[in-house]
Amino acid sequence: MEAPISATLRDQTLHLLASGAASSRADLIEALQVAPSTVTTVVRRLLEEGVILEEGVGRSTGGRRPRILRLREADGFLAVAELGGRHARVGLCAPGGGLRATEEVAIDIAAGPGDVFDVVAATVTRLRSASAPGEPLLGVGVALPGPVEFPHGRLVGPARMPGWSGVDAGSDLSARFQVPVVVDNDAKAAAIGEYVTRSRVAADMIYVKAGTGIGACLVSGGQIYRGGRGLSGDVTHVPVAEGGERHCSCGSRGCLETVASGAALARELAEQGSSATTVAEIVTAVGDADPTAVTMVRHAGRLLGVALSGLVNFLNPDSVVIGGALSSLDVYVAATRGMLYERCLPSMTQSLTIEASIAGPDAALVGLGHLLRTTADVRLS
Repeated sequence: MEAPISATLRDQTLHLLASGAASSRADLIEALQVAPSTVTTVVRRLLEEGVILEEGVGRSTGGRRPRILRLREADGFLAVAELGGRHARVGLCAPGGGLRATEEVAIDIAAGPGDVFDVVAATVTRLRSASAPGEPLLGVGVALPGPVEFPHGRLVGPARMPGWSGVDAGSDLSARFQVPVVVDNDAKAAAIGEYVTRSRVAADMIYVKAGTGIGACLVSGGQIYRGGRGLSGDVTHVPVAEGGERHCSCGSRGCLETVASGAALARELAEQGSSATTVAEIVTAVGDADPTAVTMVRHAGRLLGVALSGLVNFLNPDSVVIGGALSSLDVYVAATRGMLYERCLPSMTQSLTIEASIAGPDAALVGLGHLLRTTADVRLS
């Protein structure tokens, strides 16, 4: 069974230290909102493992000066990559946690796994030369924009990835890199990254990745819900009334993707004569207060809220987090939030938080790093 995402608060602690958000026990107590004894236990275990170091003292704000905590600079790195239709985000993770370097590169997912993995490998080599020269590669994690059988890393009928169905990406990457590999769906990897980034986490969280397509993931009690074959969360192909007879990439009609995704927005804006033909250009157009783009994005957010309302009523989560490229648009998140409050039972929204991701564009990379440290046979020391 997959381990809980944040067992003993280990990854939250490592993330806070790696990001510079905390450098002492007092900082960790404040950020994590847990008892001092809990932080003492976590820090002691990490010191015993050799993952962190305790050295020097910080400035006192009253009382004894705090001992400074930092990550140990261990040899080696983890390579992680999130693939999209046109771009890949590639990064290097420190063994104990924290991203050391990232780069976004152009890809064509339709070119197939061989060509795409060539680009990823070349990017890892480039990042390694700049940020980890001479250090060993310890593991590789890749997030894919389609249904993935976890932990096998096999793709199952990905709608937007021609030529990838049935591909055993895990085996392909293992043969290529000769290190432990983990392959997961992009929304699930991002949900894990979001969960371990937050110092205070909800017991039950629905994470939605809204970009070119729309993926989702349920985190319950620190555990990813994966379903029978690991294929849960494909909310992008839930039928919605407004979808009507619109053709979807999956071959069906009227899916949520056809009206609320970045791909749908790009198509509709093009029909209106707009030059915004990618999700990045849509984000720019909304930032420039283009009235047509703002109106369409707001409408798409409301339709996402309609689709999610059934999930909220059924699952009763503590939190709904919107990630992906469209989450940077306040109008999209606000429209989703408004529709959830309008469509859900009052008892379901009374203590529900609905907000944008705080992990941002690196959420999936952080999640992949966590998966490598907790589920793969990666030797970190």
